[in-house]
Amino acid sequence: MSEKKKTLTFVGVAAGLLVLALITAPRRVTPTAFNDQGQPFFPEFKDPLTATSLEVIDYDEATGSAQPFKVQLKDGKWTIPSHHNYPADGKDRLAKTAAAVIDIKKDDFRSDNVSDHEGCGVVDPLDEKAASLKGRGKRVTIKGAGEQVLADFIIGKPIEGRDGFRFVRVPGQKRVYAARMNIDISTKFSDWIEADLLQVNKDDIQQVVLKDYSIDERRGIVNQRDVIVLDKKESDWLANNMRSSEEVDKTKMNDFLTALDGLAIVGVRLKPAGLSESLEKSSSGVMLSQSDMLSLQSKGYYFTPNGQLLSNEGELQATTKDGVIYTLRFGEVVYGQGEAVTAGSDSLAPPPGSGPAENRYLFITTSFDPKQLPAEPKKPRNTDFASKPNDLNTRFARWYYVISSASFDKLHLTRRDLVKPKTKTS
Repeated sequence: MSEKKKTLTFVGVAAGLLVLALITAPRRVTPTAFNDQGQPFFPEFKDPLTATSLEVIDYDEATGSAQPFKVQLKDGKWTIPSHHNYPADGKDRLAKTAAAVIDIKKDDFRSDNVSDHEGCGVVDPLDEKAASLKGRGKRVTIKGAGEQVLADFIIGKPIEGRDGFRFVRVPGQKRVYAARMNIDISTKFSDWIEADLLQVNKDDIQQVVLKDYSIDERRGIVNQRDVIVLDKKESDWLANNMRSSEEVDKTKMNDFLTALDGLAIVGVRLKPAGLSESLEKSSSGVMLSQSDMLSLQSKGYYFTPNGQLLSNEGELQATTKDGVIYTLRFGEVVYGQGEAVTAGSDSLAPPPGSGPAENRYLFITTSFDPKQLPAEPKKPRNTDFASKPNDLNTRFARWYYVISSASFDKLHLTRRDLVKPKTKTS
């Protein structure tokens, strides 16, 4: 073989070995588990204002049941389906929640093993096939128009040593991620409703009437104790039947008015349709069926033969300078905790022993008294407030409200609470 052929042979062999080395040499491989690290969970969800519903499913390990809470936009109105479609003040809050969800990213891969789901707390709370009651997470679903799913994920346990991070999993997928969760997903009924229930300013209240009575249901009689009438005279308050040596306690009166101004509810129950319709028409009589009567009695309210509505634990009236009269009637205690208080059940009678009686039913109506308006020529030209009672009655008519025991105690006062001996001046 000539030298030239030998050289070409060696070159060919060397080239072949080089190709073989390139093929067989170990390469730096990126595991598929890390391919989506740092990416958003829901890349198609970009506009928080497209969200029209939020559903959160919590899990109660004690009862082994899923606890749903939902806010939705339906027929142009925000409502809470789990609470009898009570009106929700949900647009802004849902938009903020949706914006925070859009920002959630797959910060770290954690596991592809189904057996890790329980330890990470990302077991689907709706998974009926899962054997264990433990390790269930909070499932959050956001939808848009036409029930389009914009985001659906399960929030698990906090990650130890990483402040603000939680385990997160998409339902139907095995993979678990670590994600920074800068998000407040509240399922508290009170967080999603109009906070200003009465829409009254305490400085506008000119008269308060406290009807201190209770109903003896067993004997069918009314225990009438007192009627306290308090009138505002400039900066002072005067009470009826007050001795010359007595005065209204300004501090306690101010506390009462503050509680009335800021009255908040902790739950609602839907009134029967016939009763609600009658109450919306404040100028006409109330027509009641037998079921309406039973509904009222179960909540601690009774109509007398002459059409007067009485309540278990008395009532109060507050009249504003515009002639709007608010009547608050205090009914039965409300037993239970959680959703048993906020939404209740269809049961007419509260089950004794089903939980602490820390709340109470409240029945609200309004009316208008033109006598409260100033005489001519001071009468205001704008009399829109005359229609306010009708607007408020339409709002209040559908609902039995539930208030906390703390609110009840601040409003359910007696003469002894508000009238004191005059302070001696030196």
